[in-house]
Amino acid sequence: MNIFENKKILITGGTGMVGMSLCKMLLKKNAEVTLVSLDDVKVELKNTIFIKKDLRDFKNCLEVCKNKDFVFHLAGVKGSPDVALKKPASFFVPTILFNTNLLEAARQSDVSHILYTSTIGVYAPAEKFHEDSVWDTFPSKNDWYSGWAKRLGELQLEAYNQQYNYKNYSIIRPANIYGPYDNFDQNNAMVIPSLINRALSSKDELIVWGDGSQVRDFVFSDDVARAMILAVEKKINVPLNVGSGRGVTIKKLVESIVANIPDKKLKITWDTKKPSGDKIRIMSTERIKNYGFECKTNLSEGIKLTIDWYLKNASYSDYKFNSFNN
Repeated sequence: MNIFENKKILITGGTGMVGMSLCKMLLKKNAEVTLVSLDDVKVELKNTIFIKKDLRDFKNCLEVCKNKDFVFHLAGVKGSPDVALKKPASFFVPTILFNTNLLEAARQSDVSHILYTSTIGVYAPAEKFHEDSVWDTFPSKNDWYSGWAKRLGELQLEAYNQQYNYKNYSIIRPANIYGPYDNFDQNNAMVIPSLINRALSSKDELIVWGDGSQVRDFVFSDDVARAMILAVEKKINVPLNVGSGRGVTIKKLVESIVANIPDKKLKITWDTKKPSGDKIRIMSTERIKNYGFECKTNLSEGIKLTIDWYLKNASYSDYKFNSFNN
């Protein structure tokens, strides 16, 4: 049964990498999709409406949620960990406003189901991140402000459940997402898009922070979108980790990126004087696997797809440097 057929669906942050993947998947299910973003990008897809709105304003949130059947809340403030630590208010405050206003507007609008996108950043440092451990700990200092902001969105939905018996929501916590339509700005991007941009821009040497021993869990944007759809279809309202469940060292990641750069040989130099973040960050994925979900795109394949897209669409990502960080 296709629950999305002929339904009106809102995707906030819809022009980002997961939003675009999700939009295309929902269009194949014959949904009518509205994308909301602050980005100056026009998306021309059949049965898709693009709206530029500032979701920090509650009236705008009510407007975009009106008459919607499903809301996928992906909007957030993206940026590198370094920028997040240097300008924490620029991440914390807009995220709080996005979540508080949008989730309340969706509830008041009686949408059938809300999908809330949380983050790996809600977890404290650990060998592996398990969904039920979150409220026994605090976020890592490397994700302190963004982690708390996302946790509060989860708590808001729990409050609705307690007070209104509102259970029509799902929460996913993705690992480190990468893919087409990402922010590739060298100074403000996450690790994979930043490394891709720098590798393509470098002549003969790629300098990377740390010693390469850090372990991370990476997940391709298409797989995150698939997990979102599954969570809503099955009406799962316990938090779900979405990741590979396997760690990869930054050293192996960098080597894979360099290997997929066409017509170029780069020397990799490690700057061990620079900070490298938490030592290990891997998702436990047992819960979502019990619902029949598996990631389909391995890291090597995903990196190649991302590099190929960027080489063809670099101008699309130019707008991605977020105004909140100025």
